[in-house]
Amino acid sequence: MNPLISVVTITYNAADTIGVTMASVAAQSCRDYEHVVIDGASRDATLEIARGYAGVRILSEPDRGLYDAMNKGLRMARGKYVLFLNSGDTFHSPETLEAYARRARLGDDIIYGDTVIVDSERRVLGPRHYSVPERLTAGSFAKGMLICHQAFMVRKGIAPDYDLSYRFSADYDWTIRCIKNADESRCTNLGTVTIDYLSDGLTDRNKMKSLRERYRVMARHYGHLRALRRHAALVAGKVFGKR
Repeated sequence: MNPLISVVTITYNAADTIGVTMASVAAQSCRDYEHVVIDGASRDATLEIARGYAGVRILSEPDRGLYDAMNKGLRMARGKYVLFLNSGDTFHSPETLEAYARRARLGDDIIYGDTVIVDSERRVLGPRHYSVPERLTAGSFAKGMLICHQAFMVRKGIAPDYDLSYRFSADYDWTIRCIKNADESRCTNLGTVTIDYLSDGLTDRNKMKSLRERYRVMARHYGHLRALRRHAALVAGKVFGKR
């Protein structure tokens, strides 16, 4: 029987961060899940660490970047729902996945929660700069990436492939397309922190390139005028250090 949830972790030379993620997934009280690791042919101890956990399904081969690996994860996932929890990120508590599962058993399309930012020592730095919307609609993301990608679980049947024309912001485009494919009455805010996000990701290291791509995503889904207004505010926040 296929699992209810596929937790997909993307790795590449992630020996320094993969351990906490693997341990977090293994510690979940919910057992109706599989853990899939998509690795980009790591040359360090990443695979050795991942293989130390029973039942983990691992694919390791060269890829064309993060979002190509995520597409591989979507194809490999056997669960009815998919959630991406990347190396260095963790569930907020051992009960977190069960909170997602309770709503998944009711047939929701999208289930999401809040996120806190942590450093490499797992110290909480604070909440994300966005608060998640109480009610999720296709227009919600015109304000930006309101929900952390790792806190966003979607029914696999409505999840499209990631658009590989975006190098840094395909997750933003993907979440919008997921929402457009969803029944808005079946999108649920869990009303609690679900993910501890490690602050040192690909987008964090390429902020301006990411902002340019996010403008393209906004314009694609919401029009150039609306995108220009919102993008100006985003750029100001990034340049002047607002979180």
